[in-house]
Amino acid sequence: MNRYRSLEVLLDAETVGTLALTRERTVAFEYSDGWLRNGFSISPFSLPLRKQVFLPKPDPFDGLFGAFADSLPDGWGRLLVDRMLLREGEDPRTVDALNRLAVVGDAGMGALRYRPVHEFDGTRSDADYDRLAEECRRLLQTDDSKDLDELFLLGGSSGGARPKVLTDVDGEPWIVKFPSPQDRDEIGREEFRYARCAKECGIDMPETRLFPSKRSAGYFGVRRFDRRTSASRGVERIPMLSASAILETSHRIPNLDYHTLMKLTLLLTKDFSEIEKLYRLMCFNVFAHNRDDHSRNFSFLYDRAVGQWRLSPAYDLTYSDSVGGEHATSVNGNGRDPGLADLLAVANEVKLAKEKAGRIAREIEGTVREELGDLLGTSRR
Repeated sequence: MNRYRSLEVLLDAETVGTLALTRERTVAFEYSDGWLRNGFSISPFSLPLRKQVFLPKPDPFDGLFGAFADSLPDGWGRLLVDRMLLREGEDPRTVDALNRLAVVGDAGMGALRYRPVHEFDGTRSDADYDRLAEECRRLLQTDDSKDLDELFLLGGSSGGARPKVLTDVDGEPWIVKFPSPQDRDEIGREEFRYARCAKECGIDMPETRLFPSKRSAGYFGVRRFDRRTSASRGVERIPMLSASAILETSHRIPNLDYHTLMKLTLLLTKDFSEIEKLYRLMCFNVFAHNRDDHSRNFSFLYDRAVGQWRLSPAYDLTYSDSVGGEHATSVNGNGRDPGLADLLAVANEVKLAKEKAGRIAREIEGTVREELGDLLGTSRR
């Protein structure tokens, strides 16, 4: 495998800029002249739109800026990339972040693309979810899969711990998740119920489905919100940034509070209605015991037509714990057992009316109890 020392960054057919390895093994970035004239800042705090060579810190993203680290696969996707590298005779430990972006090429989450591309051979077949789920299980349990090529093509750019594939459903781009060996057979149906409950709580959710299975209770699927399909333009890529990327902080370390996330949202979107959206999501995470609310599970989308960032729809909502069983993002400093008082304190700090904040919190608590009460019982854990 060739080792590149520079990559071109594109958004659709436009050249955004150039990435290049430095002597310190970090990855510098510079906007192209054309993007400086007609583009936008791809990371408002770290990469303002100006003529400059930007130099990242070595940590927390292995010498990348967060905007590019968001393109890299995490968890399941990284596992697939490493297995493909091993099959090609490459030691994954020696493949730097720049060349991992070359493996991503066009397949990353969000809008950014990278050239040149490290190509791996492989073929895709019709989506038989039961077969793919079994191959994912085999790969995780035995380090072997006869369909590694296909799994890589379908899921090698994805994030998150659970196996998944990026596929087309009725002509639209979707993500379909499979159970890990540690998961219950009902995990797909449970995540579908969480998504449905969140929507009833007034939370902005993408379209979701429960795909049938002969082996389990079904596979959870979600339509991708970083893609938009139209008859005139086909599939469009939507710029996206996680809170982790914007703040240049690792999502693996629980170092974020909803106070900070609220301030970031208001500063970035300049729209107070986005604050209420985030407040609803915070309440849901507390009452539904979704404690894996780390900084990569909050994202923002950029609308080039109006030049504005907004919160993405919510995603990865399940019964979950984080480090030490606490919320990855603390609520008013409380990660262990936040309640109504902490929720209202966060609302007060960002000037959300106390009466309205209290009403929203109580409504969401009631809906969660009614819709997910059996999943929240202590006896199931």
